[in-house]
Amino acid sequence: MEQLWSPWRMEYILGEKQQECVFCHASLASPAHDREYLIVHRGEHCFVIMNLFPYNNGHVMVVPYAHQPSFEGLPPEALAEAMLLANKCIATLRKAMNAEGFNVGINVGKIAGAGIGDHTHMHVVPRWVGDTNFITTVGEVRCIPESLRCSYDKIVAAWESDA
Repeated sequence: MEQLWSPWRMEYILGEKQQECVFCHASLASPAHDREYLIVHRGEHCFVIMNLFPYNNGHVMVVPYAHQPSFEGLPPEALAEAMLLANKCIATLRKAMNAEGFNVGINVGKIAGAGIGDHTHMHVVPRWVGDTNFITTVGEVRCIPESLRCSYDKIVAAWESDA
């Protein structure tokens, strides 16, 4: 029998599902609630938020405030800020989590793998030697060894120390 212990998912499974966009909802919340929503940084056109269901510890996303299904619908200022923030995410994750490499990507549309297809966003996923091993490749199970809040605190501290 195969078991995977992830008790934090029960809140998602049994909880009420938001009808509104999760990114818009988080961005409209008061900055006093950034830790609750896992918002690492708020920029002028985009914000950085941790992925609630990460591929790896420290998985963050750069999200434009504009509710657009693709980056092609964004103004040049938002595009430029998204790339600058992605760059800052990489530097921050190197410092906070000793990341050795990164996957950076955008899935445009549900058919391309976007979990949230109506609001475009860019993933920045830190990687380490050996983070994909037999349990991931054979068992198709991903181990996330650190809590989201612990990772969040590390990332925010590193982000702010470079501000």
